[in-house]
Amino acid sequence: MWRELRDEGMGEREALSLLELNVRIRDALSRTLPDTCWIRAEMSDVRVNASSGHCYLEFVEKNPVTNHLVAKARGSIWARTFRILKPYFESETGQSFVSGLKVLVKVSVEFHELYGLSLNVLDIDPAYTLGDMARKRMEIIRQLQEEGVFTLNKELLFPVLPQRIAIITSPTAAGYEDFLNQLTHNKNGYVFYPKLFPALMQGEKTEASIIAALDRIFRHQDHFDVVVIIRGGGATSDLNSFDSYLLATNCAQFPLPIITGIGHERDDTVVDMVAHTRLKTPTAVAEFLISRMDVAMGELDGLRQDIISLVSDTLSRQKTYIRLLVARFPALARGHVERCRSTLRTMSGRLPAMASALLSRKRSLVENLELRLRNGVNVRLSENARQVQLTEQFIKMASPDYILRRGYSLTLKKGKIVKSVSALRAGDEVITRLMDGEIQSIIKE
Repeated sequence: MWRELRDEGMGEREALSLLELNVRIRDALSRTLPDTCWIRAEMSDVRVNASSGHCYLEFVEKNPVTNHLVAKARGSIWARTFRILKPYFESETGQSFVSGLKVLVKVSVEFHELYGLSLNVLDIDPAYTLGDMARKRMEIIRQLQEEGVFTLNKELLFPVLPQRIAIITSPTAAGYEDFLNQLTHNKNGYVFYPKLFPALMQGEKTEASIIAALDRIFRHQDHFDVVVIIRGGGATSDLNSFDSYLLATNCAQFPLPIITGIGHERDDTVVDMVAHTRLKTPTAVAEFLISRMDVAMGELDGLRQDIISLVSDTLSRQKTYIRLLVARFPALARGHVERCRSTLRTMSGRLPAMASALLSRKRSLVENLELRLRNGVNVRLSENARQVQLTEQFIKMASPDYILRRGYSLTLKKGKIVKSVSALRAGDEVITRLMDGEIQSIIKE
């Protein structure tokens, strides 16, 4: 039953082959679209066929908020056109014709039955790419300013003697040799201590390579006075890496002053803007460092001259003072001797009276002490006599005879005073002592 329904349906509708459908799409596009049009897109996956010279790429568009792809189309630039467009674009923009750039291109839309939709590039407007690059550059600068790091490296104090130099560059760069020769053969014979931290200065890995070199310097920052980033010549298109936000923020926040000599005279890169000092070439950087040493030497010469002048003035004043002392010394000595003699005469005249007065004061002091001592001894003797009398009276009052005279009696048993009735028994012999005699008794009950 299903086969019957299917056969019935197939008979009622037209079925196209894939080729026929693609031919219709091609014809519809050809009738609907103009021969050429300008489109804005970002280049991706740019590849050049080495044998044919054709350039194959993809054009993409991303959501500005989420950065997700929203459109994509395959593109091609035939060798004859590519040989003209590439050098023209690079000379106008200063950028390599690589993936990631936003471009405005003139294309013809082609649809092939086998290969599908393709955009054939016929022309390119470098002004659009320059505008996009300038916009990105301004966005990076604004972001650095909003984060408060744009001028941090410029605010560092530059060392008085910038002798210990960390150099970031390619070991094979001609600018590196020029830089070292300039430093080594300076006319005043200043000594510098350069240390190379190798890095790539062109290509896609430039940013990561320079940041890695900065990290290595950071771990030994106490051993250096300044950091120099130099690049000897090269294509202007290779400067794109120095407009990187990540590299710029690393340079801006680096704890040592950074000097750039990237070898170009056009507009500054963002790294140049955030560096402490920007110079055109590696040779200019070397001349700048030597000039800073000249300034320090000039200040030292000035200080030396000031010290010499100050010492000369001081010595001159001291010599004048000594000459005055020598001239006035005899009179000063005579005056001093006369003052001493006068003092002695005055002391000699006052000495008898002073001695007599002193003896009188000492004699009066001795008499006062003698009187106080005598009075003190008498008072102490009187107090001791009174104490003896009181003690004698107390002893008398505590004696048995004194108690007996007052009417009391003492009972003794075997010569010992009886203090309690419990100590006596019937038949015991006791003696009762009275004031005027003793009574012998026997206890009956």
